[in-house]
Amino acid sequence: MGLAAPAAAWAGPPYLTDDPEPTDPGHWEIYDYVLGLQSPDGLDGEAGFDINYGAAKDLQLTAVLPLGYSARNYSLQGFDAGVGTIELAAKVKFLHQSEGSWLPDVSFFPRVFVPTTPRFGPGQMNLWLPFWAEKDFGPWSVFGGGGYQINPPPDGRNFWQWGMAVSHSLGERASLGAELWRQTDDAPTGGAFTAVNLGATWKLTKYWSLIGSTGPTWEDAGRHGSDFYAALKLDY
Repeated sequence: MGLAAPAAAWAGPPYLTDDPEPTDPGHWEIYDYVLGLQSPDGLDGEAGFDINYGAAKDLQLTAVLPLGYSARNYSLQGFDAGVGTIELAAKVKFLHQSEGSWLPDVSFFPRVFVPTTPRFGPGQMNLWLPFWAEKDFGPWSVFGGGGYQINPPPDGRNFWQWGMAVSHSLGERASLGAELWRQTDDAPTGGAFTAVNLGATWKLTKYWSLIGSTGPTWEDAGRHGSDFYAALKLDY
């Protein structure tokens, strides 16, 4: 995208920070993904399908269908897996950037978390209410935002999540980027953490892409860890 024809840089997955760009009307984006968060206690994460459909101009419908997993103390004896929390969302873009203006793209992307088993996710329904913005500068894209998540007690606590990322397109096939992510306490026992991730995207064919990100995390309690995300993406 740094070539003759101008175009927006890629944003959104593989980053925790999302972007405001809905899937094109009548098109699908499907991520066959795996993600994880490593801590001194072990490894927790999920794998599944993140399905996005362009339902109309400036409207994307999303469903995430995961399997959760946990490996306590990184041992087979501590391994557990099962159906994860289902996510349903709708991205509505209501502001559009234009050349010669500092006005960014902006979307509202409310997301409902539907619990299936308390082993992998909250025991009650959650609602996240984030706004996302993006501004492109040739091959560069700066995007970020966040919002408030309603996570009812007694198991949870309402909390904030937000992030900022920058991505650079390397021609029509690849992009590199980095992000800073922050989450406040999501439970009475804590859970606030900060993450810094580096990400990359490589377009294999017209329809298939490989994407991934990884980086260190820091809990407010003082424990360090890392996170990762990897996916095979289908566009059609």
